Order: sequence, then C-alpha cells, then structure tokens
Amino acid sequence: MRIKFIFPFIIIAVASVLTSCAQKNNSSKTDSKTKSTPTTTMDANAKLDTITLAGGCFWCVEAIYQRLNGVISVTSGYAGGRRPNPTYEQVSSGATGHAEAVQIVYDTNVASLSEILQVFFKVHDPTTLNRQGADEGTQYRSAIFYRNEEQKKTAEDIKAGLDKSGAFDAPIVTEITAYTNFYKAEDYHQDYYNQNKNSNPYCRFVIVPKIEKFEAYFKDKLKK
Repeated sequence: MRIKFIFPFIIIAVASVLTSCAQKNNSSKTDSKTKSTPTTTMDANAKLDTITLAGGCFWCVEAIYQRLNGVISVTSGYAGGRRPNPTYEQVSSGATGHAEAVQIVYDTNVASLSEILQVFFKVHDPTTLNRQGADEGTQYRSAIFYRNEEQKKTAEDIKAGLDKSGAFDAPIVTEITAYTNFYKAEDYHQDYYNQNKNSNPYCRFVIVPKIEKFEAYFKDKLKK
C-alpha cells in the first residue's frame, strides 16, 4: 500500500522542476544596453511615465503588461540591489539584493498608475514574503519602486485600501520603496513568453494561467 503514496511526491517534485523560473536556459546569453522593443505603437500625443514593479519571475509580469492597453514598452531587469550590472546568475543567488523586475513605460492618457497597480496586485500574490509559487528567494519579492511622491502615495493608498477591504487572507507584504537602480536583463529574458511559450514548460504551467486570469478580470483593458 505504501507504494501508492510515492507517486504524488514524484509528481510534485517534477512539477516543481518544471515550474521554477530559476532554471537553465538553452538560449545564448548576451548583455544589451539597448531599449526593449515597444509593445505598441505610440500615439503622437502620448504622455509617458515609468514605473518599476517586482512581482515574482519577470517572465510572468512582462507577459501580462505587454497585453495591457496603454503600455508602450516592458523591459525585464533587476532593481533595488547593490551590485552594478549584475548577471542573472548573480541575482538568482540572492546575494546582490536585486529583485527580478519590469520597467514599464506607459501612456497616462490611456492607462493610469492606479490601473497599472490594480493589475499588479491582481496577477501575483502580494502576501507571500520573498516567494511566488515555486520561485523562492529575495529576488522574487513583491515590490513597487516609486520615482516620485505621487507614485508613492498612489501605491500606499492602494495597498492600504486592499488590506482594509480584506481582499486577501493575509496582510500584503509588498515593499514600497524609492527607485534607485534598474539594470536591463540579458537579451534572452526579453519578450520571454512570446519567444519560448512552445518550448519551456514554465510558460505553459505558470505564465499561461496568469495571463488567463489577467484577461478574465481586465477584458476592457486589453490591447486590440
């Protein structure tokens, strides 16, 4: 009878391997200082602003915001750490203090910061400290890196409102901290889901459910 109990543990172990962001990638690693490709055509009258967010694996967060109307570009990278120009391996070790993050440039005429943050709190779990699913470590912490007092106040108000409303079963642990740095990740991390959705199981098991959740809750905010 004991044999029957072995299989669930095997399945869990395999699933954990397949659904971890910090896994080896066969793509060649090349550093790039160029800007990421815009995710949409920019209107001539666009009023641009930038916010940097960390909500677990940046592959997931990038894929979601690429689909949000009003977002001009999304760049995956490393924010809030101590070491200049860190590599993925260095950040993954947890020793640099960086979080996997995305830098979002958006048109405030189309999407407000409040809407950007509503999506943020909906598509990841802001109550788990330094963890999202199988991805664990300070590099996967939930964080909002604000650039000015207006961004700080908006973030704090939304966080406080969600806590007060009881939207989550546990207190929100999202860190709201001043922006200090952002280093673009290696090229193979950019546009990751779109480039690897048919080859990396992580895309199918982790990113797809997040995209589906986003599209279900924000139908009227999707890009056409």
